[in-house]
Amino acid sequence: MHFHLESAELFIPDGAPEATALARTTHMGISAHQDDIEIMAAAPIIECFQREDLWFTGVVVTDGRGSPRDGLYQAYDDEQMRVVRIKEQKKAATVGEYAAQALLDYPSRVVKDAADRRPVEDLAALLKAARPQVVYTHNLADKHDSHVATALRVIAAIRSLPEAERPQRLLGCEVWRALDWMPDSEKVALDLSLHENLQAALLGVFDSQISGGKRYDLATMGRRRANATYFESHGVDTSLGMSFAMDMTTLIHGAAQDPSAFCEALIGRFAQEVTGRLKRFG
Repeated sequence: MHFHLESAELFIPDGAPEATALARTTHMGISAHQDDIEIMAAAPIIECFQREDLWFTGVVVTDGRGSPRDGLYQAYDDEQMRVVRIKEQKKAATVGEYAAQALLDYPSRVVKDAADRRPVEDLAALLKAARPQVVYTHNLADKHDSHVATALRVIAAIRSLPEAERPQRLLGCEVWRALDWMPDSEKVALDLSLHENLQAALLGVFDSQISGGKRYDLATMGRRRANATYFESHGVDTSLGMSFAMDMTTLIHGAAQDPSAFCEALIGRFAQEVTGRLKRFG
């Protein structure tokens, strides 16, 4: 792979040749930051774990320089944090037995700039080489600017490919905004009952974030358990953990739907559900 930035790299945990590693990919997670993948795409990581017919590839778009820091990492400058976060992401890729882990290393400001096509072109090259069946990225209603910008670049990259080379499905996952508000009929519920130890290990690798001031490990596992319990009000729990995703597949196939219109319509259906319930019992 040849990326726009010289500092970008493709890490292959098991040492397979790049072309082989990417070609075996069936599921791909594309995130803004290091550790976002392990928060939002645990379901495909677990599904592919120790399988020979299913393989997960991770892609991190930004360099992670601007993360909050405390404790051991309090005095680290941005470059030191960048190095640490890259090392942590590679550890996660090794623990999760990813097919490959791409680190595109862009500053967040570049990803947020829609006129800069470099991230889109790098993502398109990865997608073309890997040909994943399903892509997991940030949901369009996320409240983190870099997350939403990354999701939009993913959509643009997929749309740049010929229809036959595009993934079958695009899912937008939870990180900085949960998706429990979505109507149940529109939620994609991802079962996370299995391998809770592996889920915890993948989150725990990111020590710079956890001991640095953000307990993403506890918050993420807690959200998964809460999703499983609160998903159904009139039945017993059928899962020990669950994450929700927004099906964004209509944005990558057929007529190019506007992402803003897509979200506006989804929020409108949520509003109708809430007001409809109020009217029924008011």
